[in-house]
Amino acid sequence: MATHRKPRTGILTAPGPRAAVGLTTAALATVTLFGESASAAPSANSTTASIKQVQARVNKLYEQAEVATEKYNAAKDKADKQRTTADQLLDEVARKTAKLNATRDTLGAYAAAQYRSGGLDTTTTYLLANDPQQLLDNAHVMDRMSGRTEAALETFRTQTIEIAQERAKAVESLTKLDDAQQELNKQKKAVQQKLTTAQKLLNTLTAKEKARLAAIQKAADAAAAAKAASSSSSSSSSSSSTTTSTKAAKAIAFARAQLGKPYVYGATGPNSYDCSGLTQASWAAAGVSIPRVAAAQYSYGTKVSASELQPGDLVFFYSGISHVGLYIGDGQMIHAPHTGTVVKIAPISEMPIAGYARMT
Repeated sequence: MATHRKPRTGILTAPGPRAAVGLTTAALATVTLFGESASAAPSANSTTASIKQVQARVNKLYEQAEVATEKYNAAKDKADKQRTTADQLLDEVARKTAKLNATRDTLGAYAAAQYRSGGLDTTTTYLLANDPQQLLDNAHVMDRMSGRTEAALETFRTQTIEIAQERAKAVESLTKLDDAQQELNKQKKAVQQKLTTAQKLLNTLTAKEKARLAAIQKAADAAAAAKAASSSSSSSSSSSSTTTSTKAAKAIAFARAQLGKPYVYGATGPNSYDCSGLTQASWAAAGVSIPRVAAAQYSYGTKVSASELQPGDLVFFYSGISHVGLYIGDGQMIHAPHTGTVVKIAPISEMPIAGYARMT
């Protein structure tokens, strides 16, 4: 899937998780670009607050971009399936047309033989007619034909009807394919628009501000990891140990092998991934075929609670289920976060969790 699109570059090397900085809607609405007052030297605290505002806005844009990415993935999946259907129908039309032509040749041979033996010219005309139904309706012609000719004509009539039906299906399928392709392009533009806006916002930061932003994000990641570790320790001390199935272990091993590979929206590997593309590929490596889109993966799996969570289960995020990661234990997951990042290990607590599902 990834061959037709290029990863975006130039975005901050490690923009933080989208939920790492919590700000109110009013705060997001007041985000301003830097450089508006060159004469005023902002304090460290005010600059940090402004950077956090930018990060919060960028995180929100990444979240929106991922929502659009999942819609893009769904549209592409639908377009791919529709293209396959259309191709199959067109192949069937071609196959049946070849048979029809062979039957037409047979009828032509019968007509020629009848003409040479003194048959009526009208009979020959009917035999070569384009409308087999009209031919069959002329009983006085059929009476003069042999059994083999009648059988060939019936075959010809049936094949003509079947081809007409198959062509109608193919036309309908191609129309649906066109609709799916238009939806795909729409969602692709939506993703690109969000990513472009995020990049422009990040470009307003100076090198010093970007460094400070990275430090803030690193601290937020550390805090989230500590919280996840504490939660995991508390949970394990009060419940029985969990086991990892062979298939889950294979899925995790595959995901670990992808660490460091770039996030690219719509990508399913092997060189880059988006969130649901990574989880789909990981479970495919374990011999389990799961749907392409995060929301569909959630519906496909068996729902489990937080206390039942085991390595290999998928963790889904946000109310609309626009992100997914592969749980590996100890409150950690492997996931492909968003454009500008790479496949990495992160605490599941860094984003609002929508639910959990087991793929086996």
